[in-house]
Amino acid sequence: MPVFSIDGITPVVDPTAFVHETAVLIGDAIVGPGAYVGPNAVMRGDFGRLILGPGANLQDTCIMHGFPGTDTEVEENGHIGHGAVLHGCRIGRNTLVGMNAVIMDGAEIGPECIVAACAFVKAKFHCDARSMLVGSPARLLRQVTDEEIAWKSRGTAEYQALSRRCLQTLRPAEPLAAVEADRRRIVVEDVQPLYKSRG
Repeated sequence: MPVFSIDGITPVVDPTAFVHETAVLIGDAIVGPGAYVGPNAVMRGDFGRLILGPGANLQDTCIMHGFPGTDTEVEENGHIGHGAVLHGCRIGRNTLVGMNAVIMDGAEIGPECIVAACAFVKAKFHCDARSMLVGSPARLLRQVTDEEIAWKSRGTAEYQALSRRCLQTLRPAEPLAAVEADRRRIVVEDVQPLYKSRG
């Protein structure tokens, strides 16, 4: 993975975390135990400190950055969907930030919240635990249900398992010229979109 020190400060990656080789880590970036950083994600700690907590995931093409002297933090079991941007904000424990959402400076998202895909959370926005945020600018829609938290937690557990799977089995390979007749599928049980589980 491209890792760069700046001003004598070097990123930290816990040995139990997985960071994809195309992700970029710069300066004051800290990746905690069991965390997952996906392809082309960027943790650009050249101004503020960036913290990806234990068991958290930062998926493909996500960006973490912040102004000088700030912390941008995803707390334990945080789940950051593809393409999201986090800038100088704090994401609470076991919270889900949906795909392509943007969370701005000084925003604090409480624990066990869900930020909808494509939501825009304005600077200095604060919300309590179990808030469902939607829209641009984001607003409180309602409280998150037990069913939604259970679904989110299962998804995050699969990303924690993915970290372990990647550390154990992900290797560079050459593509095959044709699909094998008996091509296997990747098996991940008991994970499906929330809309399917609701029937």
